[in-house]
Amino acid sequence: MLNIVIFGAPGSGKGTQSEMIVNKFGLDHISTGDVLRSEIKAGTELGKTAKGLIDNGQLIPDDLMVSILAAKLDTLTASKGVIFDGFPRTIAQAEALKKLLNDRGQDVTAMIELDVPEEELMKRLLKRGEESGRADDNEETIKKRLVVYNQQTAPLKEWYKNEGKHCYINGLGELPRIFGDIAAAIESKI
Repeated sequence: MLNIVIFGAPGSGKGTQSEMIVNKFGLDHISTGDVLRSEIKAGTELGKTAKGLIDNGQLIPDDLMVSILAAKLDTLTASKGVIFDGFPRTIAQAEALKKLLNDRGQDVTAMIELDVPEEELMKRLLKRGEESGRADDNEETIKKRLVVYNQQTAPLKEWYKNEGKHCYINGLGELPRIFGDIAAAIESKI
């Protein structure tokens, strides 16, 4: 099984690159953001809880995200592997994902880090907010999300380096070059 964690700040291109990885490597895509937005749209209890946290730029509690991922992962019985988009976001979540996969005889193959400067992230997210109408893509919430990312999520780089899974990718530039770098990084870990 080929299990990829795509990692980067909000607006770094994780969703765009995930689609390209899915197409090239035949993986299933688990986007925690998509799962949560679906729950919010459906008006479920999880959706209501998630909406309150997301609207304030906060992360979803680990136990809740791990339960959602475990249920989703268990539906993918004929999968070649999964790209995890938006998870893990903390070291505790990375440890939980490792256990979740190990319990199924699997592991993370590679963690792809898309590195993009904050000024560019802000531009991309504000533009996305204008185009998509996403409520969380406004300047105040973006700033909160970047603070949370830098405090809670960025330490994952070191954790995955220690696991031998980290692959640094310069996320600025043309999409084909970025994707070529990602594909080469994944192939080097297979």
